[in-house]
Amino acid sequence: MPLSTMKRVLLKLSGEVLMGDQQFGIDPAFVMELAREVKAAKETGLEICLVIGGGNIFRGMAGAAQGMDRAQADYMGMLATVMNALAMQNALEQLGVQTRVQSAVQMDQVCEPVIRRRAERHLEKGRVVIFAAGVGAPYFTTDSGAALRAAEMNCDALLKGTSVDGVYDSDPKKNADAKRFETVTYGRVLADDLKVMDASAVALCRDNNIPIVVFSIREQGNLARVLSGEGTQTIVQN
Repeated sequence: MPLSTMKRVLLKLSGEVLMGDQQFGIDPAFVMELAREVKAAKETGLEICLVIGGGNIFRGMAGAAQGMDRAQADYMGMLATVMNALAMQNALEQLGVQTRVQSAVQMDQVCEPVIRRRAERHLEKGRVVIFAAGVGAPYFTTDSGAALRAAEMNCDALLKGTSVDGVYDSDPKKNADAKRFETVTYGRVLADDLKVMDASAVALCRDNNIPIVVFSIREQGNLARVLSGEGTQTIVQN
């Protein structure tokens, strides 16, 4: 499906993007820039779901690597994604975009629980829905959470906004000769371990025929360009 004909997408942002130029935490000015990108995309008529990682605050696998219990560390990471979701909700609503946060870990004082039919209704009413806390269970990344929500919400594509402008055959930060793919198959991504998303997320998108569009969210206006079929990106598909 051409990107310009899509009706509903899920945008997955890495938590690190919310840091801006800081070493950790949330940069409110950069979050506002991201919110403007989302608003501009929404104004094209798209229905938009968001999933944001938590790596700018706490990363479960990093905690586990330092001796923490993996499940406990992952739960801490889920709470970090809720903080990021609330920050993005605040920025979007300052721009006049109605937004709802749904968390896979129930916390009624700050957001709704994940209820698919309610999320559908929000999207139909023109609201942005931010899904937080991953899949609500340890040992799964927010990439898996994004793939799950994209499938659940019948999204036409999963857009992954990162710090690089697509999928390369090797790490472009370490290899100046790395080649960027325009398109690549799910099978190639999994076989060559191309680090687009974790394997379970890629497999879930493959099984539900959801294209993964990888692009740089750090370039101003790039989200709108990618959605219009322009801009630099890599599309992972069958």
